[in-house]
Amino acid sequence: MRECISIHIGQAGIQVGNACWELYCLEHGIQPDGQMPSDKTVGGGDDAFNTFFSETGAGKHVPRAIFVDLEPTVIDEVRTGTYRQLFHPEQLISGKEDAANNFARGHYTIGKEIVELCLDRIRKLADNCTGLQGSLVFNLLTGAPLVSSVESITSLQLLFLAVILPRFRGLCA
Repeated sequence: MRECISIHIGQAGIQVGNACWELYCLEHGIQPDGQMPSDKTVGGGDDAFNTFFSETGAGKHVPRAIFVDLEPTVIDEVRTGTYRQLFHPEQLISGKEDAANNFARGHYTIGKEIVELCLDRIRKLADNCTGLQGSLVFNLLTGAPLVSSVESITSLQLLFLAVILPRFRGLCA
């Protein structure tokens, strides 16, 4: 099975991501609470939604995505929005304060506090995949000091080599 992980960073990435997941649900007939209607058969033809969703033991479909921002208000919109039951709370990562448009503050202090948590959540999502094909990163290129914090630890290329590929090294040989 081919699976993708989506990473939504910053206000722009989260707002685009919220709209994307709403569209994915509409396209695949998944309700805002993650349930598939009883008249739609799972495994009967179109399982394309499995690329972006994982299914829990209770039959709920959860997006393979994380949402990250230093400032909590945009993620709080996801937490309280129409699709609030779709996401697992561990997938919604927010800091306690904004970097106040100060790149150095977001890069060197506030952003560093949640980088390890973000990497850990990405590892968990990758571990739950059986055939990970890649990742989609949604963020605004001109902002997001958190992205720079992640890149300072390891470049985005090395991030996925270090986090995801060791588990699948045997599959690539």
